[in-house]
Amino acid sequence: MEHINKAKLISIWIFILPFIAVNTCLILITQFHSLFPNQVDIIHNTFPYFDGGASISRTARPYPSWLVFKPIMIFTSFLLVKYWIYNREIINFFSKDHKNIKKIFFFGVASAIFLTLHSIFLGIKFDNDFYKLFRRVILLLFIIFEVVAQAYLVATLYSFKEKISNYLNLNILKVKIVLVTILIIVAVISIPIISLPGDEFMGITLKFLKHGLEWNYFLGVITFYLLTFLMWKKN
Repeated sequence: MEHINKAKLISIWIFILPFIAVNTCLILITQFHSLFPNQVDIIHNTFPYFDGGASISRTARPYPSWLVFKPIMIFTSFLLVKYWIYNREIINFFSKDHKNIKKIFFFGVASAIFLTLHSIFLGIKFDNDFYKLFRRVILLLFIIFEVVAQAYLVATLYSFKEKISNYLNLNILKVKIVLVTILIIVAVISIPIISLPGDEFMGITLKFLKHGLEWNYFLGVITFYLLTFLMWKKN
């Protein structure tokens, strides 16, 4: 089926491109200090997946990091829209007018739009509390809509797994279900932590915890697309 092949191909790029973008920004800002005209932007000796030494936006928003981050993430948003279009066609092929198809398409495309907005506004500075809140809300909406779309998609595919058993690896679909479940649980647990004011709570440095959570959660979200590539069988 043509749409399966397209979804399979595009999914690996949705994993690779963001992974390259954020980690290139991390390497630039921690290793290539001479490239940054404003030396207050540089960061020393951190691997934020483990120590939470910096947020993703902290590594991506200074010049020249945003020259890497913005175009790649905006292009990724375009790929995401195509991905959800292809999945809509796949579902329609196996289960015409499935009850979840509009929800999957809405949340998937909306998440791509929010990612585009987040990428555009990243690094643009306004000393305004409403603007800062707006950027946080946009990022939060991207995460929520993306995970909801993923959850609806895996639940829908599993609902007619017998029809598509010749097209995909059912074990990897189950792994995707576990991954999305973990992402949902972590998100629910993390909301109170992220909402806490200040940088410390009960002796725990929240800033580093939030940053480490951000990097690993991002990795979990894009791993969904790596599993998509592995899940669909070759035509």
